[in-house]
Amino acid sequence: MTAWWHRRTLRDRLSILVSGAVAVAVLTVAAVAFAAVFEIQHRQLQTQLTTDAQAIAAQPDQWRAGGAQLPDPEPKFGPPDGHGPPWHRPKDLGTRWQIIDGDGATVSDSASLPITAGVRQVLAGRRASVQEMVMLDGDRYQMLTLPATGGGAVQVAINQDPSGRTLGQLGLLLAAGCAVGIAGAALLGRAVARAGLVPVSRLAEAVEEVAVTMDLTRPVPVHGVDEIARLGRSVNTMLGAIDASRRAQRTLVEDASHELRTPMTSIRTNVELLLAVERRPELAHRLPPEERARLLADLESQVGELATLTTELVELAREETAREEPEPVDLAEIVAAAVQRVRIRAPGLTFAADLAPVTVHGRPGELERMAVNVLDNAAKWSPAGGTVAVVLTAGGRLTVRDEGPGIDEADRPFVFDRFYRAPAARGMPGSGLGLAIVAQTAAHHGGTVSVAPGDPRGTVLTIQLPVLA
Repeated sequence: MTAWWHRRTLRDRLSILVSGAVAVAVLTVAAVAFAAVFEIQHRQLQTQLTTDAQAIAAQPDQWRAGGAQLPDPEPKFGPPDGHGPPWHRPKDLGTRWQIIDGDGATVSDSASLPITAGVRQVLAGRRASVQEMVMLDGDRYQMLTLPATGGGAVQVAINQDPSGRTLGQLGLLLAAGCAVGIAGAALLGRAVARAGLVPVSRLAEAVEEVAVTMDLTRPVPVHGVDEIARLGRSVNTMLGAIDASRRAQRTLVEDASHELRTPMTSIRTNVELLLAVERRPELAHRLPPEERARLLADLESQVGELATLTTELVELAREETAREEPEPVDLAEIVAAAVQRVRIRAPGLTFAADLAPVTVHGRPGELERMAVNVLDNAAKWSPAGGTVAVVLTAGGRLTVRDEGPGIDEADRPFVFDRFYRAPAARGMPGSGLGLAIVAQTAAHHGGTVSVAPGDPRGTVLTIQLPVLA
C-alpha cells in the first residue's frame, strides 16, 4: 500500500486526501443523523407506551367499559373535542392493549396479547413491570405490562415495523446522499488539486528550464506570500548560492592555472636544459658546474613552491565532507605547536609567545594550518634578528605582530583575496594563498580576521574566534 501511494502523483494524492476527508465528514454526519432519528423514535415510542399503560392501569374500570380514550400527551393542534384532521385529533390508545385479572384471564382488550412468563411475574407481584418484544400476526410489537389499580395487570403493545420501515427509508436516503456526496467530493477534490497545484507546476517548469539552459542568473518568478512563493524564493536563493559557488570555482581554476603556469614553465625550461646537456655531452662546457648547481637549486626551489601552491589549492577547494570533525580543542596548544614549527624554519628570528589557555570548538588540523600561515607570513616580512610577537587572550583573540615594512593602506583591503600579491611582495616567494586560507578557516570556525599597521612599524594581524564557555 505504501509503495502504491508513493507511485501516485502529487495531484492524485491530494485528490484522494480531499475526497477521503469529505467522505469521512459525509459518512459521519449521516451516521449521526441516523442515530439521532433512531433515538428520537425510540424515546417517542417508549413515552407513548409508558403513558398509555399508566393511563389504563390508573383507571382500569373505565377501560373495561370500552369507552375511554387517552388524550394526546402533547396536544398542539386542533380543537379539544376531537374534530379536525386525523393527525390533529386526540391520540387513540396504543395499537393493542389488554386488561387481565389476577388469574391471567382477559377482562377487556382491543386485541388479544400473549400472556408470557414475564406477565405472570407482574401478576404475582415479583416484578413492577416488564417490557418485551412479541410477534403478532407476523409483526414485531413492543409490549409493556404494568400492575393495574385494584388487581390484575395492563398490557399495551405498539407495532415496531412502521418505525423500522421509516428508519430503513431514512437509511436508504442517507446512503444515496452519501454516495452522491462522495462522488461530488471526488470531482471537487480533483478540481481543487488541479487548481491548487498550478503554482507548483509553474515552479517546476521554471526550475526545469534553468536545468536545461544552465542559466543561474535568471531567477524563478515568484508571486504572492504563500508557501509556494516561499518555495520559489528558496529556489532563487539556492540558485544564487550555486551561481556564486560556480563563479568562485571558475575564478579559482583560472587563477590557479595562471599561478601554476609560471613555475611549470620555469621547471620545464630548466629540465629541458639539463636533459639537453645530458644527451649531448659535447655541450657540457656551456653549463659550468656552478651554473649547473645554481640551476638545480633553482629547480628544487620551484618544485617546493609548486608543491606548496598545490597544497594550498587543495586546502581552498576542500569539500565540507572531506574535512575532519570539529571538537573542543585548546587553541593555546595549537598555536604553540605552530610557533615551534615556524621557529625551526626561521632560526634568525625571535618568537615571543604569550598564550593564555582558551578552548574553542574547531578542527585542530585546520586551526594549526591557519596559525602556521599567519606566522610564516610574519616571518617572511620580518628582518633578520627581528621579533615576532604572538599573543593569545582568554577571549579567543590571536594577535601576531611583525617588524617588517608593513602593508600599504591601498593593499590592506585585498590581502585576504586569493592570489593577491602586493607590488612589494611580487619579488618574494609565495603564492598569495596563505592569508586567503587564514580568512577561510576563520570564517569556517565562526570567527573574523583583520589586519592593521604596527606601531611604529610592521603589521598586526588579528584573528578572533568564538570560545566555549
